[in-house]
Amino acid sequence: MIPVTTFKGRKVALFGLGGSGLATAEALVAGGAEVTVWDDNPDSVAKAAAAGLLTSDLRHVDWHSFAAFVLSPGVPLTHPKPHWSVDLARKAGVEVIGDVELFVRERRAHAPDCPFIAITGTNGKSTTTALIAHILKESGRDTQLGGNIGTAVLTLDPPKAGRFYVVECSSYQIDLAPTLNPTAGILLNLTPDHLDRHGTIQHYADIKERLVAGSGTAVVGVDDSFSSLIADRVERAGAKVVRISRRHALADGLYAEGSRLMRAEGGTSALFADLAGIQTLRGGHNAQNAAAAVAACLAVGVEEKAIVSGLRSFPGLKHRMQPVATKGEVVFVNDSKATNADAAAPALSSYERIYWIAGGLPKEGGITSLTPFFPRVVKAYLIGEAAPAFAATLGETVPYEISGTLDKAVAHAAADAARDEQGPSAVMLSPACASFDQYKNFEVRGDAFVGHVAAIEGVTMLI
Repeated sequence: MIPVTTFKGRKVALFGLGGSGLATAEALVAGGAEVTVWDDNPDSVAKAAAAGLLTSDLRHVDWHSFAAFVLSPGVPLTHPKPHWSVDLARKAGVEVIGDVELFVRERRAHAPDCPFIAITGTNGKSTTTALIAHILKESGRDTQLGGNIGTAVLTLDPPKAGRFYVVECSSYQIDLAPTLNPTAGILLNLTPDHLDRHGTIQHYADIKERLVAGSGTAVVGVDDSFSSLIADRVERAGAKVVRISRRHALADGLYAEGSRLMRAEGGTSALFADLAGIQTLRGGHNAQNAAAAVAACLAVGVEEKAIVSGLRSFPGLKHRMQPVATKGEVVFVNDSKATNADAAAPALSSYERIYWIAGGLPKEGGITSLTPFFPRVVKAYLIGEAAPAFAATLGETVPYEISGTLDKAVAHAAADAARDEQGPSAVMLSPACASFDQYKNFEVRGDAFVGHVAAIEGVTMLI
């Protein structure tokens, strides 16, 4: 835990008592703050009270007594309208912040020079975050990994000299971190997302820009117009900017030529690393993730040789294009995190011959947007509620069977792939659907896939 000492002896209000909210409240108490917590869910309030926290309905407290209001990132700050607690805080002139801001203040107070890498973007955040942390750990550095990737930032070890922090930041977290100042900040890309919470794409982009605007080194993907303009603005403001691209050669920065990562300076390019053969970094989207990781690691002083070694040994992120086993020329890929068509596209674009397991609880639009990848699909194995609709979309374009359940789909796909004599292939779970018709969540679904694969005779497990 990181005790939040910057509010020692002062009163703080906190709303939102999920996992990160509870962790934040406990960190504030550990640092000596007097914390009053609340939630709209009575069960969450009861759980907090049982944990010894002071609970009180924030509708009926003296807001002028609070030094700060800590809001869970899952609670609306601006759109579709501010939560009632935000209105009360603002009316009393109380600053509204989140757990990442508390971390930033603790770092500044106790170890301002300890390296801190923050990562944001619409897509690729978690893979890039995990890759950076892997490279740092493999190079022997004391590394703390947290934030939006699943570990509350205030549950990490306290800041100290020589300790490296790698923190994934959602737009919600950035919006609640007004003094965010990472050593290296990454903005991977921007496409319309979370507009129900941000109103417009421009407001969403403005929030994302804050992360790199406050960075010692700003690493910015320039393959979309919003991010490219952000890179230009941040650079004009005097920040050091490293541009990255998966689509275009750059005069300065890091870019991908197929699987080759090129490092350019003053118009001269040289090969930095070749990602060919690294199963966990297949595809153009992962070339961008790798370029961002390289740029950030260089910015915090990691040696080139150590970075290349870390790229090669990266085990991948669980349930995200995760190679889990091989049998002959067949690789089995767990992409259970692909809960809609857009999320499934990167995996389908990364393999040439695919035995595709898809289906579950369907999302709006189905798999129509994936039509350009259908030529890569040797056969599809359809499961769950979406099977009939997916079958109709595949029509006569892609051979398919309605397997119904994951165990049957894995068994049939593995058998068909084993008979394929036309070169390497992938048996891939990339469902393009939610899991809730048959599984509790995508993690349980992915673990089930791995279990079914492990039961295949003759497979070599990679995890």
